[in-house]
Amino acid sequence: MNIIILEKAWEMLKNKLEADQFLRVAVTEGGCAGMTYSADIDRTMKEGESVILQKDDIRIVSDPGSSQYMDGLTIDYSDDLIGGGLQFSNTNAETTCGCGASFNLAGFPVIENGKCGKG
Repeated sequence: MNIIILEKAWEMLKNKLEADQFLRVAVTEGGCAGMTYSADIDRTMKEGESVILQKDDIRIVSDPGSSQYMDGLTIDYSDDLIGGGLQFSNTNAETTCGCGASFNLAGFPVIENGKCGKG
């Protein structure tokens, strides 16, 4: 699985995560293009979750249903006042939402009549 954490996101995670914490990344249905990434910081893994990336003290955890969408994922960070926070993009995305909040990967069904994640 190829996941890239860009330098700005790496630095933010190093500063934000405590020793026993990890970043959970999940994919849910939603947005104009069909799916959206979400992330939260936690200490306790849920049933079925596994570590999909570990480098130094930073761990990324995901559930099996979301893990299938992680190959090609790039995680960046923006400290902009509007639209700031972790930014997710996937080089395997076949379509993306105009506002960049959602995506769909080749070989996965497009969910019709979605609502834009930022609208």
